[in-house]
Amino acid sequence: MRLKPTLHLENDLAGRGFDLIVGFDEVGRGALAGPVMVGAAAIWARQLAGCAVPEGLADSKLLTEHRREALFEPLQAWCAAGAVGQASNAEIDDWGISYALGIAALRALNSVEHQLDLQTDAVLPPSAAHQTIEQRGTSPQLLRIGAILDGPNDYITKALNTFDAPEVPIQAHVTTMVKADQQCVTVAAASVLAKVTRDRLMVSIARGNALYQPYQWAHNKGYGSAAHREAIARYGATDLHRRSWHLV
Repeated sequence: MRLKPTLHLENDLAGRGFDLIVGFDEVGRGALAGPVMVGAAAIWARQLAGCAVPEGLADSKLLTEHRREALFEPLQAWCAAGAVGQASNAEIDDWGISYALGIAALRALNSVEHQLDLQTDAVLPPSAAHQTIEQRGTSPQLLRIGAILDGPNDYITKALNTFDAPEVPIQAHVTTMVKADQQCVTVAAASVLAKVTRDRLMVSIARGNALYQPYQWAHNKGYGSAAHREAIARYGATDLHRRSWHLV
């Protein structure tokens, strides 16, 4: 039976004092060509009480392409901020997939924070700061970000402050959860944003250059279908293939 995503974990993080909750999910990890992408969907903790779960939302893998496309713009409006970070096939070859995912996630987080105009010393907005003083009995606190990452491996924290990582104004405290993309609304939203963004890119690439058309990325999105592997065996790898991977 398909799980229906809820805001239970988001509310739990809000109760632990996090002011902005950001869900993360990846797409393209197992593809043979193209980038890996990590979606990020953020919501303010103060808005959770009146927040409704977007109708029809689920993990992107459980939705049809038509349904994902229909959800894309409403989810962007639902989020306080949403972004998709990517790491190229060349970066995957150079760094390995786990570190590439971490960098992609930090690129997404950096975009979210800049959309919200957050700075290193950001505090809660005035409307929420008064509530914070009453609840905590202190002066306004620096804004805290809680992240929910699908899966068991926190590749985001591992990539923080490394040479290739973008400077993120506010670091996030990461909570990992297996199948979070099926259980947490922000992660499911991030999954859809990332999946639609990557699929659109791969279709655009496939249709925009005759060199890539034999690999049928408009259909397989760079994953290892039989037709894709047969084209690699016949024509060789392109500049968008992950050459460190077993391609055929």
